[in-house]
Amino acid sequence: MGIAVARADRPGSSGEIVAALRAGGRALVALSGGVDSAVVGALARTALGGDVLAATVVSTSVARSEVEAAAEVARALGLDHRLVDAEPLEDAAYRANGPDRCYRCRAVETSALRELGARERVAQYLDGIHRDDLGDDRPGIRAMDEAGFLHPLLAAGWGKAEVREHARTLGLPNADRPSNACLASRVARGMPITPELLRRIELAERVLYARGFRRVRVRVRGAEARVEVDRSEVDRFDAPALRTEVAAQLAEVGFLSVAFDPTGYSARDALPTVR
Repeated sequence: MGIAVARADRPGSSGEIVAALRAGGRALVALSGGVDSAVVGALARTALGGDVLAATVVSTSVARSEVEAAAEVARALGLDHRLVDAEPLEDAAYRANGPDRCYRCRAVETSALRELGARERVAQYLDGIHRDDLGDDRPGIRAMDEAGFLHPLLAAGWGKAEVREHARTLGLPNADRPSNACLASRVARGMPITPELLRRIELAERVLYARGFRRVRVRVRGAEARVEVDRSEVDRFDAPALRTEVAAQLAEVGFLSVAFDPTGYSARDALPTVR
């Protein structure tokens, strides 16, 4: 069944979302480390009690920190949490990193999640897509739709502001955690994706996180790594000594050239296409 709780004049309330979820029966929530799916998990827990299964995809393209963040949320909410192996790198089209990369990835992931759900007698599949996600080209959403996932936040007319507000009200551990994306989103379109490349990106971003930066991206094009930090932290990152140290550590990871974006983090999906 579908979820329809929004009215034309206002977003739906959390109570309306809960009522709609309760009517849908046993649920599987695709739980990432982000706040959006965490809020859906919390709403489903309120609606269905223990009849909720949280599932987190584990693959080469998902940073370990994301899996750990999802586990922390599941513990905080008291959710039955499963890790699901789903490796998009087994798909040649995904490895080629064309325009349909996100679609191919989500197709692999949702297939694995649906297999788990079938074994667990799940009646509804839920994700954290919301109103603000619709402003971009998101082929991954099409894959979620095709797999039969419902979008409770979107159906309620919630955007990021409503999601953050509800997460803070609940005291969720990731209420103010910056949004993230899979490691492959850092790779320029057309540049082949390999396990080794994704591993280098993850290690490089750990270098920045270890220095206290809250949001980082290490974008890759060829042998060059282009580093972004949150715009609020650009001034701190402007110190020449710090940049020299970071560049040296990224060289140890395997990047031959390191550049720093003076404008800070952008929500774009990687660098321009490799020609």
